[in-house]
Amino acid sequence: MKKRRISRHSLKDLPRDRSDWRRVGRLTDAAIDRTIAEDLDVAPRLGADFFAKASVMMPDSWKERVTMRLDRDVLEHFRGSGRGYQTRINAVLKAYVHLSKGLPKAKRRPRAA
Repeated sequence: MKKRRISRHSLKDLPRDRSDWRRVGRLTDAAIDRTIAEDLDVAPRLGADFFAKASVMMPDSWKERVTMRLDRDVLEHFRGSGRGYQTRINAVLKAYVHLSKGLPKAKRRPRAA
């Protein structure tokens, strides 16, 4: 595992904010939408059909805290994928349990609004 280097800085060490907030404040919603549409680095917009079919999903609310030992390469793989790695490990284990029992793929419950 890589060692993390922690360093401290004061506000005066940070680069000066060069944003023109007055200009941003004068932009209309249409101008903002146009700028977003023209920006190639922005993810594509999701249409109304996507949101009509979408649902918010939450994992089961009850989980038990356990301590377990994992191989270093396995842990580094999951940690390397970012935040939520423990949830992903749980999802892999849950899929294995369902597969070994011959059950259909586990369905996630919609989150209560």
